Amino acid sequence: MLYQAYQTCSDMLAPARMAAQAATGFRDRYLGGAQDMPWFRRFFALAEVFDKATITHQRPAYGIDSVLSGNRDVTVREEVALDLPFCNLLHFAKDDVATPQPRMLVVAPLSGHYATLLRDTVHTLLSDHDVYITDWKNARDIPLSEGDFGFDDFVDYVIHFLQELADPADEGSQGRRGAHVLAVCQPCVPVLAAVALMAQDDDPAQPRSMTLMGGPIDTRESPTSVNELATEHPFMWFEDNMIHTVPLRHPGAGRKVYPGFVQLSAFMSMNMGRHFSQFRKLYQALADERPADAQKIETFYDEYLAVLDLTADFYLETIDKVFQRALLARGELEHRGRKVDCGAIRKTALLTVEGERDDICAVGQTAAAHFLCSSLRPHLKRHHLQTGVGHYGLFAGSRWETQVYPQVRNLVLAVS
Repeated sequence: MLYQAYQTCSDMLAPARMAAQAATGFRDRYLGGAQDMPWFRRFFALAEVFDKATITHQRPAYGIDSVLSGNRDVTVREEVALDLPFCNLLHFAKDDVATPQPRMLVVAPLSGHYATLLRDTVHTLLSDHDVYITDWKNARDIPLSEGDFGFDDFVDYVIHFLQELADPADEGSQGRRGAHVLAVCQPCVPVLAAVALMAQDDDPAQPRSMTLMGGPIDTRESPTSVNELATEHPFMWFEDNMIHTVPLRHPGAGRKVYPGFVQLSAFMSMNMGRHFSQFRKLYQALADERPADAQKIETFYDEYLAVLDLTADFYLETIDKVFQRALLARGELEHRGRKVDCGAIRKTALLTVEGERDDICAVGQTAAAHFLCSSLRPHLKRHHLQTGVGHYGLFAGSRWETQVYPQVRNLVLAVS
């Protein structure tokens, strides 16, 4: 009922948003100099803010058309390397690159926002790597005929993608011909599990390096408010209160999901005053004709308000296995009835990255991976604590580009 009520409310507001868009279009086409009058500027600023303050369910564009690689700009094309029911393996192909670059699989979070949240991450990596990303699909757009998708399926997808990216021509004396993998936040756990399973099978496609950034490997370490929220309620509470059914109008009608708008509402409610303040600043910037300031705020919310739904199975299993019972950290995680043994990892170099001010995955939660990967030799283990950043500063912004990324690049160079 909640999803249907949300959809009904969204439909009722649609004409008003269309009117706001029409008003700004009328201003740009017909008003000419009159639009510079103070009253007009305030009116149209209000209309534009109203239009922008809406939740969308469409993936924003990555918008990466070129990148500086070596000493010159090269064009970038998006190609779907593999199309699976719940995720596309998206390739950022670069033209005119003389020397082959290391393949990097970026595993994006499946946590209510699109993979475009890692746009800055991809853009920076592209300077030295051949980059692929898990472009997760919106569960409400996936028909029931495609089946279910749970935690084990996520692990299977990671293994499948790593096998797809393995390069037989790059096989070395140790048989290490795999790509490199970088996971941000929530997927750190299934990625570590996937690499462990590949090591247990001595899979020749197991990655050469694994970078885990701000991930909940062991949520028992310095629990944050996010961790406490996941543990203060019994498992059945999440199933009874957070799972809803996709309405009939969507391709995934009837599918049980954790709606993206519920996740967004929870995040925004934690700091509602700041969001109201930001939209007030947006209105003022538009009214005062400060386009650079307005664009900065609009760009953030275009991404932040674009949400996707998670399948119920994946959401509930993640709550249970990662946040409530910390099964991987306890050495008790199983994948399709098979125990996951991180101690089997011997060939994949490990880099963990944490943010000093991270209030989602606190210091120590990601570093716990080093204790689990007990068979890795010391020279294949690295840890970086980035001072002065929170969660998002680990993979976006100036400190990601100038201080965190060099750690990733150096590890890849060391094991390539």
